[in-house]
Amino acid sequence: MSTKPITELRRGWTTGACATAALKAALAGLWGEAVPAKVRITLPRGETPEFAVACSTSGPGWCEAGVTKDAGDDPDVTHGALIKVRAAQGAPGITFVAGDGVGIVTKPGLPVPVGDAAINPVPRQMMTDVALELAATYARKPDLAITISIPGGEQIAQKTWNPRLGIKGGLSILGTTGIVRPFSCAAWIASIHRGIDVARAEGLAHVAGCTGATSEKAVQAHLALSDGAMLDMGDFVGGMLKYLRKHPVARVTIGGGLGKMTKLAQGARDLHSARSQVDFDVLAQWLDQPEVAHANTVLEVYETHGRAVPEAVAPRAAAAAQDILGATEAVQVDVVLVDRAGRIVGQASA
Repeated sequence: MSTKPITELRRGWTTGACATAALKAALAGLWGEAVPAKVRITLPRGETPEFAVACSTSGPGWCEAGVTKDAGDDPDVTHGALIKVRAAQGAPGITFVAGDGVGIVTKPGLPVPVGDAAINPVPRQMMTDVALELAATYARKPDLAITISIPGGEQIAQKTWNPRLGIKGGLSILGTTGIVRPFSCAAWIASIHRGIDVARAEGLAHVAGCTGATSEKAVQAHLALSDGAMLDMGDFVGGMLKYLRKHPVARVTIGGGLGKMTKLAQGARDLHSARSQVDFDVLAQWLDQPEVAHANTVLEVYETHGRAVPEAVAPRAAAAAQDILGATEAVQVDVVLVDRAGRIVGQASA
């Protein structure tokens, strides 16, 4: 019997790391002799990756360089994007400017003030450190306007959470470690957290997290919620609820299909098929139908037993969500179960 070889997935680099490398190359061209073909930077945890410089151009008092983002084996929508950074002699200090394809923050609650370029604090610090380092190397004053642009970034941003978070006009420059770890849950969960932060800053009393587009559309229409109230929860119900425990809103609705909501009802906090499974023996006990233990899917059970399934699952899912939230009375939780056609088939409150 042969076994499939286990291949380690290749990691990649965040937009913040790419922007830092592009800035280092641009400053070498501005203050030194020429833009190098490659640059090496130091990431927050001490790693020192090398980046190829994809392009460069210059003019009086400025130089621009670009680095093509490599997200490794992660399915990142910004993989292959060109991150361009222009360094220009400016007024005293270091300022950051959103160029073409980089967004502007328009809602409170994000780690960057409203009206600023959507360049997060860690990438700002990484680029500031590089600017100070090269200013010392070339005996220059670090008085710079740093403009970051991403050709096509506004179109790419439509595939991200940026529009819902109030980041208009393009992508964010992100990263806390500089490294993209393949299929990392951390980035998705961080986006859920930022969605909660923005909703709280806007004073929203009711938010909803759904497992997918079908349930999101049904829940949003049913409850008449704004786009800003809809959190891109996906499979990470535990990550959403644990953050709400410490950063509460008055009410949270969880929406999803019968299978994923059954897993929540059975205590799963990550609803992905690779990380949790429905226990059909338990479902059979809930329904008092022994044959359900041999079913393949919850949909199959629903097609046979009808409304008995959501009636058994919904209150247990709400109770399980309340367990994750803990004993807090600050958050009211309810669940909405949706079938594959987008019809609401069950609801319950904890």
